[in-house]
Amino acid sequence: MTTALAPATSRRIPLAVTISAWAVPVMVVGQFAMLAIIPVVVALVGALRLVRDRLVRVTAAIVAATWTIPFIIWQARPDGAPSMSKDIHPGFVALIVAASAALIVAILRARRG
Repeated sequence: MTTALAPATSRRIPLAVTISAWAVPVMVVGQFAMLAIIPVVVALVGALRLVRDRLVRVTAAIVAATWTIPFIIWQARPDGAPSMSKDIHPGFVALIVAASAALIVAILRARRG
């Protein structure tokens, strides 16, 4: 029986981390920025706990940081929009997409190595 989460001793990247890396930019660009917390957390926790490749872990942390910064700004603003997707600056969207692309590249590199 196979599982989506491989043990840390294997060289495989868990499927959940890979799917989450693809889901983050899709959700943010598709105006579901608040719900993107789910794949962000899955990618971060999965990468930190189950992946041995350092670049994958670092890029997963960068994705989490780039999502967290606009979330904190949205929560801290007293005159913020009712949804994070309406309040997020396009520059942050670009940063999140770029960080997610870096995570996807790191995952592909780790699979080949």
